[in-house]
Amino acid sequence: MMPSTHDWINNPLGVVEGMFAASQNNPNSGWEAKAVEFFKDHLKEKDAHTWVPSLNDVPLHYLKPNSLVKFRCLIQDMFDPEFYMGVYEAVDPSTKARVLRCGKYKDVTECGVDFDSRNTVTAERQTFYCVPIPGENPWVKEISSSGLDFVLKCSSNRIFYAGSSQARVVPSTSYAPTRQKRSYEEDDDMDEMDTQMQREPHSGPQSPTEQHGNGDCKRRETEAPSSQTAPASHLDLNFPLPGEKGPSCLVKVYEDWDGFKLNDTLEVFGILSVSPALSALADKKDASSSLLDPTECMETAEEQRVHSPPASLVPRLHVLYAKPLPHNNPLLPSATLEENSAFLSSTLSEMASVRAELLTYFTPILLGDALAAEYLILHLISNVYSRRDVLPLGKFTLNLSGCPTVASYTERFYQIIQQLVPSSYYLGMSLQNMNQMRFVPKKDYSANRLVSGALQLARNTSLFLDETQLEQGQLDTTGVRNVTALGNLITWQKVDYDFNYHQMEFPCNINVLIASEGRSLLPSDCQIHLQSQITPPHMEEYLSSIHVHPQASQLNKFRMYLSVARLLNYSISDEVTKSVEDDFVDMRKDDPQSVSAEDFHRMLVVARLLSLSLGQTSLSRDSWLRAKHIELLRRSRMEQHTCLNGNEP
Repeated sequence: MMPSTHDWINNPLGVVEGMFAASQNNPNSGWEAKAVEFFKDHLKEKDAHTWVPSLNDVPLHYLKPNSLVKFRCLIQDMFDPEFYMGVYEAVDPSTKARVLRCGKYKDVTECGVDFDSRNTVTAERQTFYCVPIPGENPWVKEISSSGLDFVLKCSSNRIFYAGSSQARVVPSTSYAPTRQKRSYEEDDDMDEMDTQMQREPHSGPQSPTEQHGNGDCKRRETEAPSSQTAPASHLDLNFPLPGEKGPSCLVKVYEDWDGFKLNDTLEVFGILSVSPALSALADKKDASSSLLDPTECMETAEEQRVHSPPASLVPRLHVLYAKPLPHNNPLLPSATLEENSAFLSSTLSEMASVRAELLTYFTPILLGDALAAEYLILHLISNVYSRRDVLPLGKFTLNLSGCPTVASYTERFYQIIQQLVPSSYYLGMSLQNMNQMRFVPKKDYSANRLVSGALQLARNTSLFLDETQLEQGQLDTTGVRNVTALGNLITWQKVDYDFNYHQMEFPCNINVLIASEGRSLLPSDCQIHLQSQITPPHMEEYLSSIHVHPQASQLNKFRMYLSVARLLNYSISDEVTKSVEDDFVDMRKDDPQSVSAEDFHRMLVVARLLSLSLGQTSLSRDSWLRAKHIELLRRSRMEQHTCLNGNEP
């Protein structure tokens, strides 16, 4: 049953303003909290969240300004808090009547504001610069947007080109009180953006048709005719990964913003603001200076430019409700596994059989090596579940050595991984990439921004490092710094952001898979050398035929399996703990050097992942014995390989 077009989706400001007006007779009504609860309650209704159009899927020019939209994103930067007019008094130009208006969830006011009114209430909000989740794979976008046609067709009142609205400069409801920690990422985006915009002045914002590749789409009626607006394709929105596309957004938060952190992944439900006045106000700042607070002069001109991008390219989103995303797999229910017991129990019962299918799927891809396929599954479901002091627990970086260098094997292998995990990134470790790419985000103090880097990724992103791309040559200072950053990421699951005068640690949770010919120059938690079942003369022919395309239903089973296994809780009973400790003592009894503490720790990690891969949330004696067995096979193989290749460590 579709919601009435009363419409809390089409006109959320109407709901807010209605509650504000009703509160005038009862100052203690708590209308603001009630307004937020109203939208939360409606979004909890069955499938209600699917009725809300998404900025990730629907081109901006299809969305009605001031409607409710959602955005699946990563907080890439944080701005200073800003003041805005929470309540202001407007004067009707014809009747001269004075009316109190609500300024919450808005960027601009109506005309006729009495700035000297004693009834003006100043409030505070926080702004985040958000981008789509870096490295989100095409299948996630495709499944997430599968309801797009339905949404576009279901209600001509819900999503349509904006109605008439005058694109004139009106007072902004907000101003930045001081120069605090400006949004690093947005500054970066806006830096090049504004350089371009400065070169090509315009009289109004342009519909971002170039950005979405749809030049035939209508221009929003709210937009004044544009002279020479910079195409979106020329604007650097400071995405962490090269080649990324999608909208960036200024997300304005009104409550509990201390609960959000840089690099958090969120699904935000909020009111879309794309008023041309925001761009016009920035363009005509000198002429409109009487409308702006003098404290804005504390910002440099560059900061003012980079923090006020055209709303048609970087829309504003006023948050009504934001929830953290434990994952971005659209095949899983939006509720947590604990809240959806029916889904969890049915999934757990099938995990062992799906695991067997996945093992069968991976084995030919790994040249017939079933043991390597087993370890690949364990790697893909690994997850940092806790930290003990500085030590991240649960990580399982896998070095898959012995990878062929013919027939683009590693690229084909990555494409298969890409089909299975929600977010991933392929990094070819060529000399050029290592010496020229920016891995670590860096603070740019001149623009007061954080310049993004390739390691500014969302949690549980799969990072595929292709070391077969290594070549002879010398790493320069940047290359050495990048290798160090990768080593720290693998060992400590952290990235040290560069703030020039100091470094700041940001913890992360990234699954790193290293494909190499010999042993990797980078550290890893586990190395396994591919034992190919294919004879060399037939290798190229075989590799060119292994690009397996299973049915969509089977792919979706694998995708759900990997995500669920990563989210499961895990425990070890006291009885099994005692048994495992006794085993360790027995293993060291005959030869104390045969099993080190590091080896024992790896066995425990393998046992944990093996249990979870079978849908078991506690360690059983059988799983422990199986973990010991496959570790023995792996270590035996590595010892044999070392003997045959004495030059390898």
